[in-house]
Amino acid sequence: MKHSEVRNTIVRTASNLFYEQGYNLTGINEIIAEAGIAKATLYNHFSSKEDICVAYIQYKNQVFLHEIGLYCYAKPKGDKQILGIFDFLQQFFKGDGFHGCWCLNTVSEIPSDNQKILVEIQKEKREFLKFIEKLIAANREGMEEKQAESLAKQIYLLYEGAVAESHLYKQDWPIKMAKHMATQSLK
Repeated sequence: MKHSEVRNTIVRTASNLFYEQGYNLTGINEIIAEAGIAKATLYNHFSSKEDICVAYIQYKNQVFLHEIGLYCYAKPKGDKQILGIFDFLQQFFKGDGFHGCWCLNTVSEIPSDNQKILVEIQKEKREFLKFIEKLIAANREGMEEKQAESLAKQIYLLYEGAVAESHLYKQDWPIKMAKHMATQSLK
């Protein structure tokens, strides 16, 4: 197997385990066993569990931004594209294995002084906020930049709250309510 394929196998395996079980409950030996690799192979690619976690956050975010982008931009132009983020979340929630936000789950498990993982999570969240800003810019021509940034932050907070609360309650009403509130913000 090629070097990059082995690395991708480790990242995908760790991603599944971290997302399903949590960062702290997933051990290095479990990742090694699930990936079907030797311990030395894992350490040839990653120097620590923390480095695997950073790769996990990057991987999940890359897949997420790609998928939500395809979903939203396939919607009719206008508010439907912007509100598509909530429809996407609704489908994610109803699918198998919804465990909330991988970033928020991870940040709740790491020590507060773990800057390496925290900085990566903040970077990924900023990228999602930028995605929402781009959606607004593409669908709200003529809107002033400051107004678009403010609207993007409102929608971002509604989305993030919907993810957390739908995970907490194991119900989709937070997603529906957040979409309704975002609809009101777009008026």
